[in-house]
Amino acid sequence: MAQVFDMKQHQPLLDVKHLNIEGFDGEQWKTIVHDMDLHLKRGEVLGLIGESGAGKSTLGLASMGYAQTGCRIASGSICFDGIDLMEESEQSKIDLRGSRIAYVAQSAAASFNPAHKLIDQFAEGPVQHGLMNYKQAVAKAIDLYRRLDLPNPEKIGFRYPHQVSGGQLQRAMVAMAMATDPDIIVFDEPTTALDVTTQIEVLVAIKEVINELNTAAIYITHDLAVVAQLADRIMVLRHGKLVEEGEARAMLDNPKEDYTQRLLAVRSLGEEKFRKEKDPDVVLNIRGVSAGYSKNIDIVQDINLKVRRRKTVAVVGESGSGKTTVARIVTGLLPSNSGRISFDGEILSPDLASRDRECLRRLQMIYQMPDVALNPRQKIKTIIGRPLSFYFDMKGKKKTERICELLKMVELPEKYMHRYPSELSGGEKQRICIARALAANPELIICDEVTSALDQLVAEGILNLLQRLQNELGISYLFITHDLATVKAIADEIVVMYKGRIVEQGIKSEILKPPHHDYTELLLSSVPEMDPDWLDNLLEERAAV
Repeated sequence: MAQVFDMKQHQPLLDVKHLNIEGFDGEQWKTIVHDMDLHLKRGEVLGLIGESGAGKSTLGLASMGYAQTGCRIASGSICFDGIDLMEESEQSKIDLRGSRIAYVAQSAAASFNPAHKLIDQFAEGPVQHGLMNYKQAVAKAIDLYRRLDLPNPEKIGFRYPHQVSGGQLQRAMVAMAMATDPDIIVFDEPTTALDVTTQIEVLVAIKEVINELNTAAIYITHDLAVVAQLADRIMVLRHGKLVEEGEARAMLDNPKEDYTQRLLAVRSLGEEKFRKEKDPDVVLNIRGVSAGYSKNIDIVQDINLKVRRRKTVAVVGESGSGKTTVARIVTGLLPSNSGRISFDGEILSPDLASRDRECLRRLQMIYQMPDVALNPRQKIKTIIGRPLSFYFDMKGKKKTERICELLKMVELPEKYMHRYPSELSGGEKQRICIARALAANPELIICDEVTSALDQLVAEGILNLLQRLQNELGISYLFITHDLATVKAIADEIVVMYKGRIVEQGIKSEILKPPHHDYTELLLSSVPEMDPDWLDNLLEERAAV
């Protein structure tokens, strides 16, 4: 019998042609994505990479027929499974989104409704689209939570977003996108907030779902080692234009364009830094500190660490290990149940409300999620200007000049002071958070995953900026991160945390030199390499042990 030729199987599931997207800069519409073509087959993973502001997220959302606030699709065609999204009604596009096309946002904390439990938000999509009832949705959620390695999968869904860690919340969002078995999933930096060990579990789950369901995916990221594990093809974007496109292995082995070569080169960010030993005095001393969100249960226990002047102490560990909790204790947002903290030789009040203004100024924090940390109703000028007024009573021209200086320090143009946070990319928002912290002229900055939302080139600039400020101003850093490449680049000392305890600490050269603590070894072996076979090989090695 002659085989029937199915045209549908040989046509792209998603076919975008000559797409132009415009953004409003406050005065006029300007093209931000230029004449872009994008094609995606069933079961294929397309990686979109490029620096912050390249247009990755804008293009990813446009593939769903959606334009962000302040943007519009000016021209071109977007065809999904034979449906011209440019011609469809808004309601028809809404019906497709969440059922056949799903989206995983960069910031889970800003995307979940804080007033509803995770399980209810998971069930909303499949129930409203008539794909299953609530009981079936709960069963599917538990299965996906288990596959994504979330703790207590039967119970975690009945928590509210603020009751889980950032990494756990991101995994819950990946599960929610998979709820309806969609044809296409747009992943917008889904592992940005995850530590390296958790990242592997999520990447494995994503690969399994794509293979099992023949789901297509657009994977937006600035981490080339991550995209190497998943993508069949890669598109490199810059300033809203296509720089290079090709099969993933070929591009990673032999990038043709200079910009792609630079992106790949940044992966080998300087392993070591050398500084003259100056003023070894301890600026922060944490002694025997235990704390939790109730008086009877400590989630971090017996924490002892020191941060010296002009030094950077990196606290590393997986999601839920207690890294951010330590930061909250130091800043007074979470009073400790026992132990004490001294800052510049003086005992710190455990409660933020009891600390004076000068203490608040000298100890600043940059948060992990810029979407949550910035007031969406205030312009950047107001956000950065607030600490200048609060701590230094700065006004008028002097205040505006200082805001311009701070924007320049974080490599943003002066005109950004007149924008709202929603008009900036994820990386640009984080740089605003850094500028706001610098405005107080602090002695110690707690950096909570400050480069996790940034592409490699921008992250390198931020790390160089932080190092320069440290050398020039004598600032100390408590640097919380899951990115070991960042640790190697910026840390003087490393503290490894696991399940609320410190399992290893010391100067960087000692911690990174074998033999390691078992958990430190796991962390180091979990850092993705620029090899498409790395993830599969690692899983085979661990299965053989």
